[in-house]
Amino acid sequence: MERRPEDTLMFAEAAEAPQVAERQIESLAEPMRRLGEKLRELDPHVVITCARGSSDHAATFAKYLIETRVRTPVASFAPSTSSLYGTAWRKLKGALFLAVSQSGRSPDLLVSATAAREAGAFVVAIVNDAEAPLAGVADLAIPMLAGPERSVAATKSFIASLLVTARIVAAWTEDGELSGALADAPDLLRQAWALDWSPALPVLRAASNLFVLGRGLSLGIAQDAALKLKETCGLHAEAYSAAEVRHGPMAIVGERFPVLMLPPNDEAGEAFAPLARDFAERGAHVLAAGETLPALTDAHPALMPVATILSFYRFAAALSLARGLDPDRPPHLRKVTRTR
Repeated sequence: MERRPEDTLMFAEAAEAPQVAERQIESLAEPMRRLGEKLRELDPHVVITCARGSSDHAATFAKYLIETRVRTPVASFAPSTSSLYGTAWRKLKGALFLAVSQSGRSPDLLVSATAAREAGAFVVAIVNDAEAPLAGVADLAIPMLAGPERSVAATKSFIASLLVTARIVAAWTEDGELSGALADAPDLLRQAWALDWSPALPVLRAASNLFVLGRGLSLGIAQDAALKLKETCGLHAEAYSAAEVRHGPMAIVGERFPVLMLPPNDEAGEAFAPLARDFAERGAHVLAAGETLPALTDAHPALMPVATILSFYRFAAALSLARGLDPDRPPHLRKVTRTR
């Protein structure tokens, strides 16, 4: 019997995203209130993110959200600096060190968070397992509350990390509009899960390469979509900012080259329409969320990317099977990657 997307762990776990949002509403209100007070008191001069894989894509989302909403610069920390080079940091007092990890067990993240804390940073860990070692070395651990995730491809935990990031920013800035949007996130995610991206199947079923484009708040989800296309669909997908793709990558785009566009619904989204025309003039297959593919363009700008990536996950599970693969068993991969 032919296997259906509904039969996969990837599909089933991604479908739980609305329930994850509900659990966060029920359990994180008071921890977020206290964290907001702490961050306003600390008033960090810089935020440093530390993550790998899908969690690092969530950190990209955090960078744009914090920089635009809190107006505080965000830098990405290279874990190898601590784990391989043994750097003893100085002058991190007053910095917020934001470590994001679904497993909370990768040795390089543990060493990095410990080094940052010893250098005076306030370390906050966003983890799915509240008992993970990373939670123990942080000053404060915020649980994603995604629940157990068995599929190698991180779906509901990635969405959970995006939502936690948005909750941190809402609490930090006392942003009532964003808080209200987060209260409605379960319904938003249910709507996103129902969207049909099957028109993209004929284009990508036989594809070998493609670009996935985002910008600003949607760049992190473009990065994660490209990763999922590699690991679950065997597609060589590369993520770029819509502002960067003209700087060299455009040269390889020709007839029938697929381009998946994931525009945000804010100022950064304005660049996509002229770019889509340029790609179309080259004969490329342009698939754009909000245009050729349905998207919740009326959502709060901080939550539209969260909704869009959930719609993509449902599609990716179907695309993997259509390409004769199993999204739950990508070759050569394990659920937890322990990097030194």
